[in-house]
Amino acid sequence: MKLVRFNQPANSFLNSEFNHLFNHLDTMFPTKSFNNVTYNNIPAVNVKESENAFAIEVAAPGLKKEDFKISLHENRLTISAKQEESSAEKTDKYTRQEFNYTSFQRTFTLPKNVDGEKIEATYTDGILHVGLPKKEELKPAVKEIAVA
Repeated sequence: MKLVRFNQPANSFLNSEFNHLFNHLDTMFPTKSFNNVTYNNIPAVNVKESENAFAIEVAAPGLKKEDFKISLHENRLTISAKQEESSAEKTDKYTRQEFNYTSFQRTFTLPKNVDGEKIEATYTDGILHVGLPKKEELKPAVKEIAVA
C-alpha cells in the first residue's frame, strides 16, 4: 500500500468558497445591539482590586441607569440590564412596526471580605461602575499575661 500525496491548487474553487464563507460570518450571524451600538451577547467587564475595595466596570454604552438591575444574594452579585424598543411607521398603504429587545446578565461570586451593605453603583459615559468596599478585618486582641 502506498501513501499518495495530493496537492490542491491554492486558488481552487473550494478554497475561495470557504474563505468567502468564513470572512462573512458576521453578516450571517449579526450581534445584538443597544441603540444601534453593536454588542456581543455580554458586555466587557473589568475587575480591579485595591487595598480597600474591589471595583467592577461594565462597558454598556447606549443604556440609561434605569435599565440596570443590581442585586446581591448571599455572596453573589448579579448585574443585569434590559432594554426594549419599538417603532412604528404608518402610511396610507401599510403599517410597519418593529420591536427590539436586548438583555444581558453577569453574576460574580464575591469574596467574604466584601461589605455588602456599602456597595455603590454609578453609570457615566457608557460605563457602569460598581464599588465593593472591603470589610475591616477584625484583628485578634493581644493580651499579655503576667507570670506569677
